[in-house]
Amino acid sequence: MSLDPDDPRPPYQQVSSALRAAILTRKEGFTPGDKIPSGPELARHYGVARGTVDKALELLRAEGLIITRQGSGSFVRERTERPAGLRAHLEAAFAEPNVTIDFAGFSSETLHNAMQEAVDKVRSGRLTPESIAVRLLLPDASAPMAVPVAVDGLRDEEALRRRAHGIGVTAAGGIKHSIEVLAEYGLVKTAKVEVKVHRASSLFKLYILNQRDVFFGFYPLRERSLTVEGEPYTFFDVTGKDATLFHHSAGPDDASLGSQYVQQSTAWFTSVWNTIAYEREA
Repeated sequence: MSLDPDDPRPPYQQVSSALRAAILTRKEGFTPGDKIPSGPELARHYGVARGTVDKALELLRAEGLIITRQGSGSFVRERTERPAGLRAHLEAAFAEPNVTIDFAGFSSETLHNAMQEAVDKVRSGRLTPESIAVRLLLPDASAPMAVPVAVDGLRDEEALRRRAHGIGVTAAGGIKHSIEVLAEYGLVKTAKVEVKVHRASSLFKLYILNQRDVFFGFYPLRERSLTVEGEPYTFFDVTGKDATLFHHSAGPDDASLGSQYVQQSTAWFTSVWNTIAYEREA
């Protein structure tokens, strides 16, 4: 299997991407606990130098997807829960025919940034899903919230809420445009982004990819000082970029811990979406 000559990425990144997709989609020979082919075997398979394979495997080790045992080789990591990055898993999700992404959190800014590489690959024809459906579940900043609030007496400030609302609207609008334009260009058959809000404050973030992989993380809170609408404020705010995400993947049967986590996360999201969530105009 030779690499794509039109792919601008270095060969080691192409090899790591191919192996990552195989691991995340649990292809035969790449399920948790499996020993992956040796360096020389992978070099022959992809038509690259051994050093290229070594660099590719190093990336996967850094991401926590594989472990290497001295004298035994490299194995797909068996744990289903671990700190994880989102970007690579989104790319694997977009490699499937039907893509579904459910997000619940303070804003979808991280999701917007993380999915751009996968969207670009759809535009270039390197990823070819048939349908994409995204649901975003965000807090309604038109009413007082737990955060953001002023440090002085935990006082509600409309200006802070307007700022939070603007961040959410901008990120959600960016996702809606980048996804739905794929259908307008004829690159996918269907593409839809739905946004709903609710009155609870979001103190965690949740991603559900293709109803098979879940990423969950708590928002750390911190004190910030900013000028908002021309006035200085010191307030408590969530810090999404500092949230550590943990990955839970559906296992081979419904009784596995990973499968139960995915099922319960999906049930929670659906229950909120269908009951207390509602649409709000920008």
